[in-house]
Amino acid sequence: MGHSGRDAAADVLRGWALDEDLKARVMASPALAAVATRIAERYTAGETVHDAIAAAKRSVARGHLVSLEYAGESVRDAELAKAETAVFLDLIDQLRQAGIRSTVSFDLSHIGSIVSPSLALENALLMADALAPLGTALMISAEGSERTDLVLDLYDTLSASGASIGITLQARLHRSEKDLERLLEKPGPIRLVKGAFLEAAEVAYPRGSSELHQNYLRLADQLLDAGHPVSFATHDAGLIDEILRRHPGLGDVPQVEFEMLLGLGTSTLDRLRADNLTTREYSIFGGEWWLYVLNRIAEDPERVFDAIVAAGN
Repeated sequence: MGHSGRDAAADVLRGWALDEDLKARVMASPALAAVATRIAERYTAGETVHDAIAAAKRSVARGHLVSLEYAGESVRDAELAKAETAVFLDLIDQLRQAGIRSTVSFDLSHIGSIVSPSLALENALLMADALAPLGTALMISAEGSERTDLVLDLYDTLSASGASIGITLQARLHRSEKDLERLLEKPGPIRLVKGAFLEAAEVAYPRGSSELHQNYLRLADQLLDAGHPVSFATHDAGLIDEILRRHPGLGDVPQVEFEMLLGLGTSTLDRLRADNLTTREYSIFGGEWWLYVLNRIAEDPERVFDAIVAAGN
């Protein structure tokens, strides 16, 4: 598939990820739902908290740190936001019982930011308090650029509360270099990603572009030069190798991590760990995996063929 064809396929997949009607039609069809669910199993830890804990144990056994996320976003009902927060709290309780020092990742819109910023703050603080005994951070995940200001404002408030909170920065967004200046004023870890959402050209660099590659490296340099806790969350092995060439000795800097998603980049992550670098494997669980899985496939549309073949076996 040529570069332009891959980009077009990726944009289609990102559009599907946001299409609630398409999601409803697929999941209402027993045959399509079965295939979609098999595809999801390739990229997720499972449906339940128990599944997530089991996946975390497997990651730890391979020498990696872990981050877990209960999948969901764009909740528009206060009671549902509270119920979803309760699942996060159950996850954190199970992590504490198992002694797994996982970070916990989440979308602010999953716990109520669209309903009310104050509701999201209340729920996030409950999660942070529960997680505190593990000595790890709540990690705010990226959302579409139209929500960036809301996410950053809530992060400022959460950080000011003293809670251990980290945030995700998207290298694709033109605004991110300026946003990084603001984030470096906070102590929380920063997860640097390329960015998977469907965005307009005036807002974001194109996926796969040299501009995106260079902006990721520029932001990485700024983070490392500042000595800030950072997680480089990318499956681009060439990009990772370039960071390592520009900044030798990162294996001796524990606040620098390399993070990859379950089912993606596994061999690269294992290689980095074998080279004595700090690595983290990120797993999501739950039934609301539609947006997540389609965005993962959109990052490399040829994955859809592998996923369909696997689903048919």
